[in-house]
Amino acid sequence: MIFERVREIICSQLDLDEDRVTMDSNILEDFDADSLDLVDLVMSFEDEFGIEVPDDQTENFHTVGDIVRYIEDNT
Repeated sequence: MIFERVREIICSQLDLDEDRVTMDSNILEDFDADSLDLVDLVMSFEDEFGIEVPDDQTENFHTVGDIVRYIEDNT
């Protein structure tokens, strides 16, 4: 499932426990991530799922659910 793969990447890159990451988690606020962390995450998602995320789309990624829905819609 896409959510589990996204959660694994987020946990690995941001050094988080899996139970902290839900579909409603806000990446910047809940995980103390910054914009560079988000860029790194997006690059990892692109590699993992074989997609390309335009720069203007990343500004729409607030929650983990936003990312999962984008990947579901574009794979």
